[in-house]
Amino acid sequence: MAFRLVRMFAWLLLATALPAAAQPVPNRFQTLDKMKTMADWQLAHLDDLSYIPARAPSTSNPRDWQQGAFWAALTAVADRSKGSRFRDAIVAKGVALDWQPGDRIYHADDHIIAAAWLWAAKLGAGDAAVTPIRARFDQVLAAPRNVPLTVRPEGSTQEECWDRWCWCDALFMAPPTWWALGNITGDPRYADFAHKEYVATTDLLFDKSESLFFRDSRFFDRRGAHGEKLFWSRGNGWVFSGLARLIPLIDAKDPRRAYYVALFEKMAAKLVTLQRPNGYWPPSLLGDPASAPDETSGTGFFVHGLGWGIKAGILPRDRYLPAVLKGWSALQRAIQPDGRLGWVQQVSDRPEAVKAEDTQFYGVGAYLLAGSAVFDLDAD
Repeated sequence: MAFRLVRMFAWLLLATALPAAAQPVPNRFQTLDKMKTMADWQLAHLDDLSYIPARAPSTSNPRDWQQGAFWAALTAVADRSKGSRFRDAIVAKGVALDWQPGDRIYHADDHIIAAAWLWAAKLGAGDAAVTPIRARFDQVLAAPRNVPLTVRPEGSTQEECWDRWCWCDALFMAPPTWWALGNITGDPRYADFAHKEYVATTDLLFDKSESLFFRDSRFFDRRGAHGEKLFWSRGNGWVFSGLARLIPLIDAKDPRRAYYVALFEKMAAKLVTLQRPNGYWPPSLLGDPASAPDETSGTGFFVHGLGWGIKAGILPRDRYLPAVLKGWSALQRAIQPDGRLGWVQQVSDRPEAVKAEDTQFYGVGAYLLAGSAVFDLDAD
């Protein structure tokens, strides 16, 4: 304990004396304690969801994307903790749910929870945790959907696109799960399918001039209050953090890996220029930063991606570390007196208002992933 206190005091002195690029990363013990505290808060608030003001019926469904993003991120805390309580919580939840994914066969939002199940499978849960999602994905492969990736215009008879990855959030929810299943089973079909669909979605939604993703095709021609293109912070956060989860699953010798690394680098170069001086990214990435509220879900996902990219040797430390440190510090300031992570924009598909007391499962997930990246940046 004395060693930890001395190290923390030394870090604080250095942080006030050094320029941002030279500041040390918070020590991993301190970061892990913050992650554990936040994870424990969310685990203690799984049932009574009255603190979520505008919750959808699906919020209480642990197999839906809102909780699924939290359970998938909780694996990052479990991986870095010496104790077993977080691992045990994930396994207990999986057993209680019979290791099932969400109910919709094709919908990416119903695939994210299986990322936690596949993680558990590698730690002893075995085939029981793999079989349900493998059966589900085999259904998809047997009858893949070929609907257009554009959202159906109102009144059109065109089939809806949601059975494919036609919105950018889907690139966090599904591809890492598909690739992880391929790695566990040794069956290349899962990665092949994921890569084909990922490229198709990116070809449609990635704006090459801005190096950012539109949320879906409805936003191509929409503009903000100052005429700017509408690029949603959390939507791009889903993609960027999803890449940080996906790339480690791709073998270094796989020629497809370069595609994802190049996309990650392009996004990182743009995102680092859009961080506000106070450490947050605004809900609308190209909106007026002076009038934007603080927002923690997008910020958490960006901190995760940037921190992971530095540790992986993809992003230059001197350029990107200041953004990680400012973003992580901003996330700490968003923690409310009752322990909740505040300033989380509620369920949406576009930039909207956000309040200090607003929180959500996926916001906590973003915080935990951000913490895992900061933890890993601390020197061994």
